[in-house]
Amino acid sequence: MPSIIVYGGCGALGSAIIKMFKRQAWQVLSIDFNINMEADDNVTVSNEQSLVHQGTKVTEDIGDLLNGAKADALVCVAGGWQGGNAASKNFLSNAELSLKQSVHTSLIAANIAARHLKPSGLLVLTGAVPAAQGGTPGMIGYGMAKAAVHHIVASLAMDGSGIDSPRVVGILPVTLDTPANRSAMPNADHTSWTPLTDVADLLYKWATNQSSCENGRLYSLVTKNSVTSVE
Repeated sequence: MPSIIVYGGCGALGSAIIKMFKRQAWQVLSIDFNINMEADDNVTVSNEQSLVHQGTKVTEDIGDLLNGAKADALVCVAGGWQGGNAASKNFLSNAELSLKQSVHTSLIAANIAARHLKPSGLLVLTGAVPAAQGGTPGMIGYGMAKAAVHHIVASLAMDGSGIDSPRVVGILPVTLDTPANRSAMPNADHTSWTPLTDVADLLYKWATNQSSCENGRLYSLVTKNSVTSVE
């Protein structure tokens, strides 16, 4: 049975990915603050843990659950959005949270992949379109964190990264169609938001080689008139 590790398995996107792969009879391991009841196994973490503490625990726990086997895919969709410029009251705390949510999780995912992912297995990290286009003055901490994720993708895709025969890509959604976003922006143009099922379907096709992906590439997910394209 093929297996996938989903870092951020209790978020809206992570839950959609788990549903997709479970329907296709994959073994699913979830990593998050809480338990995803649809996953076969769960590793729970605390936001108060340091990078080293959380990373060591998660990597060891995943190894125990796999019991010597190697995963076919690992996707890291943990994260969250924080705004703020340098004058914002919560500038430093938001920047720190962005680092924890996006950079720390991506580094831990890379560490897991180096130890527990099959050669040529799929590793997907989550970036952001604005961070790939330049500065992000209204969300400096978030942009910084996502730019770091883009760098991690590029580095892991290269020889000598520690990952055997890497197949590493980044996905860069613009706006995901989640319940939280609908609640926060009820009057927005939802036809430009990317359905979670579109992302989950894309990842499944990459994981099963039904669709090819280029090692080291950042893929923007752009939705117009309710049609999603991968650029």
